[in-house]
Amino acid sequence: MKSKVYFTRKITPEAVVDLYRALGVKLPGKVAVKVHSGEKGNQNFLHPEFWRPMVEEVSGIVVECNTAYGDASGGVRDNTESHLRLLNEHGWTKYFDVDLMDADGPDVVWSIPNGKVLKENYLGKNIVNYDSMLVLAHFKGHPMGGYGGALKQLSIGCASRAGKALIHSAGKTDDRFKTWEQHASSVEFPEAMADAASSVVEHFKGRLAFVNVMKNLSVDCDCCAVAEDPCMKDIGILASLDPVAIDQACIDLVTASDDPGKEHFMERVNSRNGIHTIEAAAELGIGSREYDLIEL
Repeated sequence: MKSKVYFTRKITPEAVVDLYRALGVKLPGKVAVKVHSGEKGNQNFLHPEFWRPMVEEVSGIVVECNTAYGDASGGVRDNTESHLRLLNEHGWTKYFDVDLMDADGPDVVWSIPNGKVLKENYLGKNIVNYDSMLVLAHFKGHPMGGYGGALKQLSIGCASRAGKALIHSAGKTDDRFKTWEQHASSVEFPEAMADAASSVVEHFKGRLAFVNVMKNLSVDCDCCAVAEDPCMKDIGILASLDPVAIDQACIDLVTASDDPGKEHFMERVNSRNGIHTIEAAAELGIGSREYDLIEL
């Protein structure tokens, strides 16, 4: 059966709320709102003011986790102290309650019995304090994954620092200082991301919703301290209950665009085998690549 993906070409905070309401669901209990808070120096991330009406709509708590990279990349989100300071600088704590889920250990470990590459996922332990999750993704490119969207937010986004190392190394190590020496292949890495995403979908089964915003379409991620400027015009906002369908729909909207910048964008996606994340996630049964795009 095809999944429903709602789409609007309007890109406003109010449009995000309208699309969420079109899903016809009410996320129950205590809602974790997964965002990308933006690396220090990044110019493309979506600011808290943009997401504010949506977070308030679900009375959610903004959640993040520490990164596996550090000073060598120019990033400051690899440790709790400087990450919390940046969350404050970027304005997240001004508007929202913010939970850095792996600020204190130990990690929670979820098994992935049917994983293609990973058999377990390490996550910030505070994730178990939530009843449901709203995943707010800035759809864009990514230096390693090819693209970043809902599936990346579920996988790398919810993983602890050790969990991120495990995903990047395809299960070889949870040591962030060794993972870059043992980085997974362009087949294993997307499959490891799909595995990790599947464990989060399984945990919150039926209590998840996704919004992807196709704005500031750079080939680089919001995790880059120095990111390339956008290469395409903004496209719109999508919402779905299916993380596979929403990411596939975003890719399809890029490829269907007449924007000359799409070749540069898709070169990044394809050179990193990015679509294999979507393929692997569909094979794991956490969503469908078949969808109906419903424009509002």
